[in-house]
Amino acid sequence: MLVQIIAFLCVLGMTAGQILFKLSANSLNQSNSFFAPKTASILFAALALYGITTIAWVWVLQKIELGRVYPLMALAFVLVPLGSHFMFGERFQPQYFIGVTLIMVGIVIAVRA
Repeated sequence: MLVQIIAFLCVLGMTAGQILFKLSANSLNQSNSFFAPKTASILFAALALYGITTIAWVWVLQKIELGRVYPLMALAFVLVPLGSHFMFGERFQPQYFIGVTLIMVGIVIAVRA
């Protein structure tokens, strides 16, 4: 059970990292420099989060088969766009929600297999 929780936290970490990458891109657009304090700090936070998440993911892979846990990573395809909607006001076409539904059904089928 702990392994699945850590795996899910890895997905959340990857999702947060993507949101931070977008925030750093927005900051880069304003500052035109990776070395601007705001841009550099956000980018560093994203990279640090990705590093920690990668280490945790390697730990997870020590405990469980890749094929059994990897379908959870597909949750990022749902969570990142949802985060982008709430953080940046991005909008989606109705087809997006059909795709999200298919992804969720696929995750459930794959995890139960």
